[in-house]
Amino acid sequence: MTPDAQNPEESSREKTQKAYVLEVHDGTIATLTLNRPEARNSLSLAMLDALHDAIKRLSEDSLIKVVILSANGPVFCAGHDLKELTAARSQPDRGRAFFDKTMTKCSQVMQAIIACPKPVIASVQGTATAAGCQLVATCDLAVAAEEASFATPGVHIGLFCSTPMVALSRNVPRKKAMQMLLTGEMVSAQQAVEWGLLNQAVPLSELKPATIKMAELIASKPASTVKIGKEAFYKQAEMGLADAYDYAASVMTQNMLERDAEEGIGAFIEKRSPNWQS
Repeated sequence: MTPDAQNPEESSREKTQKAYVLEVHDGTIATLTLNRPEARNSLSLAMLDALHDAIKRLSEDSLIKVVILSANGPVFCAGHDLKELTAARSQPDRGRAFFDKTMTKCSQVMQAIIACPKPVIASVQGTATAAGCQLVATCDLAVAAEEASFATPGVHIGLFCSTPMVALSRNVPRKKAMQMLLTGEMVSAQQAVEWGLLNQAVPLSELKPATIKMAELIASKPASTVKIGKEAFYKQAEMGLADAYDYAASVMTQNMLERDAEEGIGAFIEKRSPNWQS
């Protein structure tokens, strides 16, 4: 019996997910592409499921060292699918259960990006608003086209961008985050670089090469070291100063015992290229 015959509903769900998020591997770099351009790449529940599944899968793929998150169409991501959310209001609970399921899944996606042992780079070709802006802020690094713009415009429609606020407030100064959240106004790519939301803004024609260059540079480092560093970065950021130093010191000690650290330090002393094990 074929998988389709065993569970037609699950098979259909998988096909939908694959259509919503395209996945391409190029050596040690994987690119996930949001693929609902007709809906401005809005994060429907199916889109969130697809993205979550892809990130979790790549987290466990030992061949992949870096993940790039891009999008098809003129918009990177317009946030949640408001039409889908509005349709749920017809339910007896006025949509409460569906709203909760959607917001919970979105939070799981963002946390999966942080928990992913591989750095995730957002490659932003167009506008990123609300949960789309959250997605950019959540990624470890972000490169955008100079034409791209960013906003948390929920305040315009009576829906404060509370979950985007979590990522935003951890990546840009508080008063800048509050400015975006309270006014809902668009922020240019150049402003986003200045505020710390982006690492780099480049002409659209240079977006892919610039993102690949960054990904290849990271992929050239030992994967075990990058994994240790990413996990430690986010853990220490939530600690007080003394606890952060105690934790970081223990991480450094453990890192020193890793074979790649032994090899890297030895290669530096011996003035030769290192031979990474990971």
